[in-house]
Amino acid sequence: MQTQKIIDRIVTWLKDYAEKAGVKGYVIGVSGGVDSAVVSTLCAMTGLEVLMLEMPIRQKADQIDRAWEHMNDVCKRFSNAKAMRVDLTPAFEELYKTFDVDEEKYPAEKLAFANSRSRLRMLTLYYYGQINSMLVCGTGNKVEDFGIGFYTKYGDGGVDVSPIADLYKTEVYELSRALNLVNSVQNAIPTDGLWDAERTDEQQIGATYPELEKIQKEWGAKTEKDYSGRDLEVFKIFSRMNRAAQHKIQPIPICDIPEEWRS
Repeated sequence: MQTQKIIDRIVTWLKDYAEKAGVKGYVIGVSGGVDSAVVSTLCAMTGLEVLMLEMPIRQKADQIDRAWEHMNDVCKRFSNAKAMRVDLTPAFEELYKTFDVDEEKYPAEKLAFANSRSRLRMLTLYYYGQINSMLVCGTGNKVEDFGIGFYTKYGDGGVDVSPIADLYKTEVYELSRALNLVNSVQNAIPTDGLWDAERTDEQQIGATYPELEKIQKEWGAKTEKDYSGRDLEVFKIFSRMNRAAQHKIQPIPICDIPEEWRS
């Protein structure tokens, strides 16, 4: 992988896009994971204004520590970068009390509240983006955004630009090494940080990113009958999640009205 060429391309793309849009720079939510760390660093490399937001909601201490270790490192390296903490836990607790849903009656409530955390962060990013004349920069990668849809619609999927969405997770890790990010981020186990109990991405999905990427790269060229053993298990996981995520992956459906009906 030609990491430097990819880095240069993304940085130039981000800078050109912001300048054409007439904005000052980008706002990014930083979680302590590798995706947001890579994206925030690439944004800082544009020389434009960059605002990194740490937005804890019942967050684990290690995630917060990693986020701030990374943000402090970026601020030291780039004078155009700033970091802020916006504690969303009180707002989320009020939302939790306001909805007051019966968990026994609605089994999907925990997932709905997990997604609500992501959507609350999206709202926050757009608020700070608008008052600072910045675009919201997405942090989703290729396997999550276009493979299994492992993100929240109108949450972390609600962004203005998505600079690493054509890179697989393993490639994002390669960029993290090339960018010399802090070791804690480079070695961080992927997690979405949306649950009270610690749940890694692998635990939620049932497969590793390298396993999923293998299937995605062969998607359309191979079918279920071409796999066996562990590969078959991962194919079934990928296939199930991909089907369920089409409402995220595809553009919003529009009901077309025949032109002759307009007269």
